[in-house]
Amino acid sequence: MRSRSSVLAGALALVAAGAQTGHAQDTIDRPVTIYVAGTAGGGIDLYARLMARHIGRHIPGKPTVTVQLMPGAGGIRAANYLAEQAPRDGTAITTFAGGPILEPLIGARNPGYDMSAFTWIGAATKDIGVCMSWGPTPFKTVDDVKKQQMVVAGTGAGSETDTWPIVLNEVLGTRFKLVTGYVGSQETILAIERGEAHGRCVFSYSALKIAKPDWLRDKKINVLVLTALEKNSDFPGVPAVVDLVTKPEDRQLLELMVGPGAVARPFVAPPGLPANKAALLRRAFDATMQDPEFRTEAGRIQADLAPSTGEEVQERVKRIYATPRPVIERVKKLLAP
Repeated sequence: MRSRSSVLAGALALVAAGAQTGHAQDTIDRPVTIYVAGTAGGGIDLYARLMARHIGRHIPGKPTVTVQLMPGAGGIRAANYLAEQAPRDGTAITTFAGGPILEPLIGARNPGYDMSAFTWIGAATKDIGVCMSWGPTPFKTVDDVKKQQMVVAGTGAGSETDTWPIVLNEVLGTRFKLVTGYVGSQETILAIERGEAHGRCVFSYSALKIAKPDWLRDKKINVLVLTALEKNSDFPGVPAVVDLVTKPEDRQLLELMVGPGAVARPFVAPPGLPANKAALLRRAFDATMQDPEFRTEAGRIQADLAPSTGEEVQERVKRIYATPRPVIERVKKLLAP
């Protein structure tokens, strides 16, 4: 018979092994990649790099965190990668603008994913969109765009830059002409500054403050309308789009379109991520949002912070996907090629 001491030693070894296994399950010790659905220097990229410099020390296992650009199709390419190819072990995160959230609902194509099934880690801020024109152009107010055609730059089907001009033409009677195919925000900025486009509709306000603070500071642009549910004190006299419509069906349509702005600069992991890994990333995100070093750097680059937890974002996206079918069908019909 085995001695009592040997039995005890064996039991302790099993406990230690179990503890090690549990520890391995509750850490992420392999490198983490944040895939950016945009180009270098744009708002999405800048928020991702800010996050990458800080979140690693809040993830158990303290993995290195790097950023990889994955532009294309207004964010759809990165969302598809997350849905179909990314590892389900907590090492792959994506961040994008609002377009990919709505694409499965209102897009003409089937992008191959359902955003309500993704694992939402958190959102860094709440945002509004600005429909803007370059200063010297004749477009000073939204009424000017009802009188003559205004060319706006877009980043691809499914992106907010491509959907909003169509929606505004429908509900406000504006005459936006979309020129699309620019790879990312930086390319649209250059197009506007070179005179290839009169402006852009829309531009995330949080991204604009980081990417082109001089446009705002030096009043180089005209803000025509806010794609938001209410006016903003930073733009006195500029209307919120919902205040310009009177029909209930138009307001329902606009409420769907502005929904993603309530969870701006989101960070999301693949569908099917194990619950323990999701919890690790969500709590690391929450801790990063309160990290003094992170907040100091965010202030230095003028990055807005009004965070939502992963659970809050998950619920918000769930509500977006519960939008009444007639509203969705109306938007789809508008955006159909």
